[in-house]
Amino acid sequence: MAHIPVNHPARTLYRIFAGLVGAYILLFGVVGIVVTWGEPLFARNSTWVLGLRTNLAFALVSVIFGIVLIIGASRRGNLGHYMNLTAGAVFMVTGLAMMSVLQTSANFLNFSMSTVVVSLLFGLLLLATGLYDKIGTPEHAEEQRQRRNHPVAEGH
Repeated sequence: MAHIPVNHPARTLYRIFAGLVGAYILLFGVVGIVVTWGEPLFARNSTWVLGLRTNLAFALVSVIFGIVLIIGASRRGNLGHYMNLTAGAVFMVTGLAMMSVLQTSANFLNFSMSTVVVSLLFGLLLLATGLYDKIGTPEHAEEQRQRRNHPVAEGH
């Protein structure tokens, strides 16, 4: 079984990264809605916002995901941990799925290759954030601190 660090000293930094990703996605979504308002929901034109191609549907989904990521980054408990793991997996799967349909009519979110790359990078960052921001009990925190400071047990 894999070991997920608990009470990692850099978890605040990782949550800040997740919050920044959420803020970018929210900003992208809001600007995307303003730019694509009045177009069909699943338009396949060349509308670019903040370096990524979009349509109204993708912009609306981005607003929702941005809000969810900001909420997850602002929570002190393990809710943010699970939200970031889930969002990271969703971004990875979405990026790969949309890459496989880039040049087809199934590209309903109007992705471009740059959008795929950004989606995969955000997915990796959110997965890393989810792995390192888990919070445990104070006893577990002390045990982790002891293990970090004295990694080799006596007698072994």
